[in-house]
Amino acid sequence: MHTHDHTPITEPDGVPGYYEVMEMSIRELLADKGLIKPSEIRRQIEVLDSRTPQLGAKVVARSWVDPAFRARLLANGRTACEELGITFYDDTQLIVLENTPMVHNLIVCTLCSCYPRPVLGLPPDWYKQKPYRARAVKDPRGVLAEFGTMIPDDIEIRVSDSTAVVRYLVLPMRPSGTEGWSEEELAALVTRDAMIGVATLEDQNRRVQ
Repeated sequence: MHTHDHTPITEPDGVPGYYEVMEMSIRELLADKGLIKPSEIRRQIEVLDSRTPQLGAKVVARSWVDPAFRARLLANGRTACEELGITFYDDTQLIVLENTPMVHNLIVCTLCSCYPRPVLGLPPDWYKQKPYRARAVKDPRGVLAEFGTMIPDDIEIRVSDSTAVVRYLVLPMRPSGTEGWSEEELAALVTRDAMIGVATLEDQNRRVQ
């Protein structure tokens, strides 16, 4: 299984960034004023830590084997995920973007780091960094190439910008040669990067063969 995370964007050097400092300051201020308790913060952190890309992979695998579920997922990503017991701890919408032979989807948050955390967990560091946030919109093919993902010129790349109320999840194409596989076997193929759109499952599977 391919586990290496491609990071074409320079990683932070350990010094808290602007948003990290702001988050810590606001958290401490709310706690000092008694508007939120440290125990509540800990519980929310535990909820966040419980979310991993395996949840999104489960959703993708179900959509590959169940056409009716796939239709519901594309119509309303949030309610379809809730069918599988995936809870949402905020009021955000989830829009699922389907890759096709003619369209490849890529998600980004140009303003900060809005991300489908209920189904993917915490975002990778490079997703939050300004170089990715800016260049994914201006030069998506160049950014994808840095991840080792080469999209042919005749395939359209659609970049979707997440917001505070709308998050996106990419539904990758099912790899060829997986007919008859179980949902568990299919879910094991699905990677976080493919659900963000910086990779394709065909490319990633070729790298580990």
